[in-house]
Parts: sequence; C-alpha cells; structure tokens
Amino acid sequence: MNLIESLLADAATIAALRRDIHAHPELCFQEQYVSDLVAAKLTEWGIPIRRGLAKTAVVGIVEGRRGRAGGAIGLRADMDALPMSEANTFAHASKHPGRMHACGHDGHTAMLLAAAQHLARHRDFDGVVYLLFQPAEEGGGGAREMIKEGLFDEFPMDAVFGMHNWPGFSTGQFAVCPGPCMASSNEFFITIRGRGSHAALPHLSIDPVPIACQMVQAFQTIITRNKRPIDTAVISVTMIHTGEATNVVPDACEIQGTVRTFTTEVLDLVEKRMRQVATATAQAFECICEFEFERNYPPTVNHRHETHFVRSVLEELAGPARVHEFEPTMGAEDFSFYLQKIPGCYFLIGNGDGEHREGGHGMGPCMLHNPSYDFNDALIPVGGTMWVRMAEAWLNTPRPQERR
Repeated sequence: MNLIESLLADAATIAALRRDIHAHPELCFQEQYVSDLVAAKLTEWGIPIRRGLAKTAVVGIVEGRRGRAGGAIGLRADMDALPMSEANTFAHASKHPGRMHACGHDGHTAMLLAAAQHLARHRDFDGVVYLLFQPAEEGGGGAREMIKEGLFDEFPMDAVFGMHNWPGFSTGQFAVCPGPCMASSNEFFITIRGRGSHAALPHLSIDPVPIACQMVQAFQTIITRNKRPIDTAVISVTMIHTGEATNVVPDACEIQGTVRTFTTEVLDLVEKRMRQVATATAQAFECICEFEFERNYPPTVNHRHETHFVRSVLEELAGPARVHEFEPTMGAEDFSFYLQKIPGCYFLIGNGDGEHREGGHGMGPCMLHNPSYDFNDALIPVGGTMWVRMAEAWLNTPRPQERR
C-alpha cells in the first residue's frame, strides 16, 4: 500500500492524540474536550474553523491552490463515545466511569485529523475540503442537527463521504456496498390499559397480559404476510413490563422494541400495520391501547456514482484484492441524514482482530460496543492517506455536470 510519507512520519503524534481522546470519552452533544482538541489542532495547522453547529461540532475549511474555485467535498468523522464501562486497564483507558470509546470514534477523529494536517500543508487540489467533525452519532442524530442548523447552506458541497472501522476485516482492507447498506432505526412503545383484580377472580379483570401476548404474535404476521417476501424488515419486541405480585392481575402492560427496514416504504407499511393490530386487538378485549412509534435514523443508502468513485480510489490505494463488498447490515448510522440531502457514500475500513491491543486489555473480543474494544492505531496513516487521496481525486476530476 502506497501510504503518504508525511502521514507515516506523523503517525505516532496523531496516535497520541487518539489515545488522549480515548481516555476522555464524552457522550452525545457533550463532546467539549474532543471538540476543543480538534479546534486547537486545526487552528494550529492554519485551517479556518466553524464551531457551534449541533452544540459541539467543528467544521474545518481547507481551500485548495485556487481558493474555493472548483468543487467541494465533505469528509465526516464522528466524535462521541458510548454510555458503558471499559474493561481495559492500559494507560489510555477511559478516565470517566460509565463512558467509553467502544466504537472507535476516537480513531475516526484521529484519521481525519491526520488527513487535515497533510491537506493544509500541501493543498494539492482545486476547490475546498470541508472536514466534518460531528457529535452525537450514537443515538443523538448529530448529523440531523447539523443539517437543521444550516450545514449544507453554509457549506455547500458536491458530495459527502464517511466510514466506520470494522473489526474482523484485516488492517488495510476496505469494503463498500452500493445502495442500502444500513437499516433505519425505529422504536415503538405500547401501553395496554386493562383492569386489575385478584388473580383468583380473573373474570372481574381485563387482563392485559394475554392481550400483549396476542399482539406480539400478531406483529410477526406483518413480516410474513403483509410485506413482500423480497423486502427486508425486522420487528423485535425486546421488553414486556407488567405486574408486581403473583396473585394480582395487573391493570397495565408495556411492550417496547425496535423496527428495522431498508426502505421508507416498508417502514410506512410496518408502522401502519402495527398501529392497526395493536389498536384493534385492544378494542377486541375492551381495553385501551396507547401506541407510540419513533423514527430515529432513516436507512443509509449509498449513491451509485459516489460508491463507484470510492471503490476506484480504494482500489488504487490498496489494490482490488483488498477492496470487498459487504452485505447490508440491520445496524443504523446517522450518516443517512447526509445522504438524504446530497450524494455520497458510507464504507468500511478493517480494524483487525484485536492483536494490536496492548497488555491490560479486557478479556472480551475487540468488537464494536464491547468493553474490551480498542481502535487500531496502525489505521491512522492508512485512513489519513485514504481521505487525502479521496479529496484529491474528487476535486481534481471534472464535476459531473462538466462530464455531461
């Protein structure tokens, strides 16, 4: 792999920043430490910044050799951590109990910082690169909030690109997926209100428990009988809460869970049918049903041209044998909000199998959202080179309208 020499030379310095970020994890919209660190480094390297979007976002603006003449590209890195305890005890383990960089966003930030430093030094492109250091990917919808607050109005760009490290893929391998690559993420909250009684006198009650059981079973017929078999959707009932004593029929029961789909059309169908099933079942048993459905993240759908572009850049960097196609996953990503507004592509970079972890790591696997996870610092010059080459290739190629 032909990595940029300056990125290799600076890798240890950037890795130290990554470990500093790892040791100071922050949750959604609270990323003040990392935001200040990113802003300070970009300013040190002569990169103008914009702060304040979505509370803690930092946007770096790197102009090319002709200033802003030419196209514009957005490169995104997420900065937030997870509300979980870290099992690792090495020197850069979390200093904040109950918070951990267990998804590698510290590494995503570091790779984009590495690219930012090189781009600012050389500016071997026309146009402008927008460096999007984003808060609150882990459930907060930071991308959505940045867009709401005018990201694409203030920084118009031709396309936007994002990636995630992926344990299990070898270091230096990549994977892309055209079209839908990650699912929508949605939650439902149902409360069945019946009438409680003594368990020995059930005829005096309207028991919400068997009603809940019928609802849960009926929801699966939406998957098997209402949607087309070739469409993908998952309804997962993950919580049923009811009752306080064994000899009491409860007067209410709560059902909660998630729905995942790859298209909005299927999601519309699933929500509509779940509401109908829940309401009608409750009416049949003369009880009240409160139904709430929250749409969190839409499906992540890569654009055809931009996905082809990413594959070509990665193959040039790593060789065709190291660029794979990954199967769509039912996990969700708020990068989807960007792709609803402008063209772009979301892809994966291999994080290895965990051999890179130092002594003091937990006994669990080096998997995402695992308390023994740690980002692989060997990826920093790889990811930095990747971002640099992607920006240069996009901005030094005629724009789509010029090709027409």
